[in-house]
Amino acid sequence: MSSRSVGTGVGRRIRIAAGLFALAEIVVFVLVAQWVGAGVTVLAALATTVLGWALLARQGTKALLELRESARTRRAAGRELGNAGLVAVGGLLMVLPGFIGDLLGLLCLLPGTRSLVRAGLTALIASRLPGGLRPPVRVDSVRTAEMPQRDDVGTTPLVIEGEVLRGPDGRPLS
Repeated sequence: MSSRSVGTGVGRRIRIAAGLFALAEIVVFVLVAQWVGAGVTVLAALATTVLGWALLARQGTKALLELRESARTRRAAGRELGNAGLVAVGGLLMVLPGFIGDLLGLLCLLPGTRSLVRAGLTALIASRLPGGLRPPVRVDSVRTAEMPQRDDVGTTPLVIEGEVLRGPDGRPLS
C-alpha cells in the first residue's frame, strides 16, 4: 500500500465527514426555521456569529497572553498551545453559520467546558495510538536494567537521575 493511497483514504474520510456535517447543519437550520420562523432563525444565526467574534477576541487574547507568559518563563506550553488551538477552532465554528457548529464552538471557547473537550480529544487520540505508545509510556534504561536490586535494610538507596514526566492532564506520571 503506497503512502498516496493512505493519504487519499484519509482525505476521502475527511471530505465525507465534512459533507455529512454540512448536511446535518442544513437539516437543523431548516428544522429550527420551521419551528420558530425563518426571520428569527436568521437573526439567531447572526447573533451567534457576533457572539463567536466576541468570545474569540476575548478568549483568543487570553490564550495568547498565556502562551507569551509560558515562553517568557521558559516552561512547557503544552496546555497553553492546546487552549489556543481549541479557541481557534471554537471561534471558526462559531463564526460559520450553523447551530451544531455554534454549540461545538461554544464548548471550545468557554474555559469551563474547554477542559472537557481537551480531555475527550486526549482520550480519543490515546485510544487510536498503538498499545505501546498509549500513556503513560514507560521507558527502560540499559544503565538501570543491569544494576542489582538492593533489598537489604540499612543500605544506601539507589539514586537514578532523571526528570519527572507529565501526562496530558499536567500531573506527574506514576
